[in-house]
Amino acid sequence: MRAMTQKQILVVEDEEDIQELLRYNLTKDGYQVHCTGSGESGLREARKLLPDLLILDLMLPKMNGLEVCRQLKSAADTNHIPIIMLTAKGEESDIVIGLEMGADDYVTKPFSVQVFLSRVKAVLRRNQETELPESGILSFKDLQIHLGKYEVRVKDELTKLTRTEFMILEFLSRRPGWVFTRGQIVDAVRGDGYAITDRAIDFQIVGLRKKLGDVAKYIETVRGVGYRFAEI
Repeated sequence: MRAMTQKQILVVEDEEDIQELLRYNLTKDGYQVHCTGSGESGLREARKLLPDLLILDLMLPKMNGLEVCRQLKSAADTNHIPIIMLTAKGEESDIVIGLEMGADDYVTKPFSVQVFLSRVKAVLRRNQETELPESGILSFKDLQIHLGKYEVRVKDELTKLTRTEFMILEFLSRRPGWVFTRGQIVDAVRGDGYAITDRAIDFQIVGLRKKLGDVAKYIETVRGVGYRFAEI
């Protein structure tokens, strides 16, 4: 069994300067790092290594990052590998597609090394499935979400939410820090015969934030992509 302190990270990046920057800093942080420079070799190495994390540039020669992500996430033996996408600014549509395919997070170029390393740690930490506490309550400082009772309390005061608002809040709060597109949120809260659209999610979030008052800041907008629950 692989040692917890030696997480394996595969970096798929064709720009040598960025590849070496990531290799140096990830190695310095205690990770075992493998690097490759094309989509085809990245896909091959991911299937062979089954790394703990894949850092994946979207603009790659021979096979782009989105196709690599699609193939890995559609295969039973590799769909568990968490993926952080590296993107250039202005690639919002690609970010949304990547997240819809199952990528866990993204970082835009140019980026701060320290911010990048913190995102790596966060993805590795939260990759293990969030288990429901025995109490059935998700607690975040001034916010408590009682899943069994469909109750939400803000500073110990009961806050009445609609069914959809509660489901959105529960979905986001189960994985703090994860970015979800509107489409993913729709899929999570929509039941049989229950109509809700991408645009309706925005209105639901507005209403939810109003009711949450001081803790509305926990629900963060990720411009051009969707929403996430803050890591508290």
